[in-house]
Amino acid sequence: MNAMLPAQLTPESFRRYPPQARSICVEHLEMLHQLPMILVPLLLREAITYDWRFPAERRELDRQLAYLGGLSKPQLDALLRGFSQLTLSAELAKSEWINTPSVFIEQLTTHLWATHQMDIFRAAAEDYAAAWQAANAQEPAGRQRLGIVVVGQGVAATDYPLFRKLRPKGVFFTNVSAPDGLQALLAKVVARASAQAQPYGHWYIDGGSAEAVGPAVTAVSYSGLESARKALLNRMQGVIESGSGGPEALRTLLAQMKPQDVGLAADGDAAVLGHFQLSLLTEGSGTQIFSTTFAQWAAREALRRAQPATVLVRFAPRQRQQPMNELLSGKHVSNELDPEGSLVDADMAAYYTWLNQQRLSGADQAAFLGWFENHNQAIAIGPSLPHGTVSSEPATLEQILTWIS
Repeated sequence: MNAMLPAQLTPESFRRYPPQARSICVEHLEMLHQLPMILVPLLLREAITYDWRFPAERRELDRQLAYLGGLSKPQLDALLRGFSQLTLSAELAKSEWINTPSVFIEQLTTHLWATHQMDIFRAAAEDYAAAWQAANAQEPAGRQRLGIVVVGQGVAATDYPLFRKLRPKGVFFTNVSAPDGLQALLAKVVARASAQAQPYGHWYIDGGSAEAVGPAVTAVSYSGLESARKALLNRMQGVIESGSGGPEALRTLLAQMKPQDVGLAADGDAAVLGHFQLSLLTEGSGTQIFSTTFAQWAAREALRRAQPATVLVRFAPRQRQQPMNELLSGKHVSNELDPEGSLVDADMAAYYTWLNQQRLSGADQAAFLGWFENHNQAIAIGPSLPHGTVSSEPATLEQILTWIS
């Protein structure tokens, strides 16, 4: 089999792509012809899943392809010179990089490390990213973003100093009255979704079992994906027990998984969420076995990919640490939970969630609330609130929400 070069791509090259992905590749075929070999699979990895991407991701890919297409050949050559300097093995060049770009990229990473080219690749990627960001002005948020994180489910009492990393950013409340706190927070999410309905614009992520919310809110939960998690762990364990494949074989398996392989939706409107849920389980480390890791990674990916106006993340107790082989096998696994350890996990995750929200447009006007579930502690961050302040005055969650948003 001869190596396929970008200049040899034709509309027929994308016949196995989903309809919208095929259309966008054919539309930009002339531009793809002019790119260095290594960069094309990186773009195709995003393009091949276009049909299942969130609206924000589609807009970003559309803009990126339009940006590259608007450059002259000399401008492209200058911008992408670093990528052109990289060399590929004959095996990689002849691989199925068009139809399986994710597998190609997994193998490319190994190749770059083995041939001491990773530094060149990183420098090229940084130069390209800087040029792209300079040319791509961020869209205005449209509405103030609101992030809510609920931690400490199942913790009766603790001396752990919550929200330490967030306290310098806002007001730490120590006398919060919230008899129906979770329902009040969910009601806020539903109200925002009803007032400004947009696909995947409002999220509720639960590390345990999700409460009921309306169809305007995208809901994802650890318990709701139990059967998919078990199916995936069974496949992973099969690779491990076979003895015929190491970490590379496992990564390749995960990269080639499809939603239907683990019982997730793969068709129609539900396919977008089905592919997202699969990515949480195949791309996250520990998301299959630890509920706190799942909730943190889901929040990160939802913010990064969907760029929602509202996200509520509720952490639930995870199982206690056990030998990794037992956790992956699902055999002889204790159901003993670790609320205290989970609280520490969730506290750090709350800080990371705030950081990820700050990376989006409109960060200077964004609002954030962290609450210790069924307790009287909360942290509130917003443009109208002072920084590094402690308040012992009585307050309800509803009041705090009005102060920050």
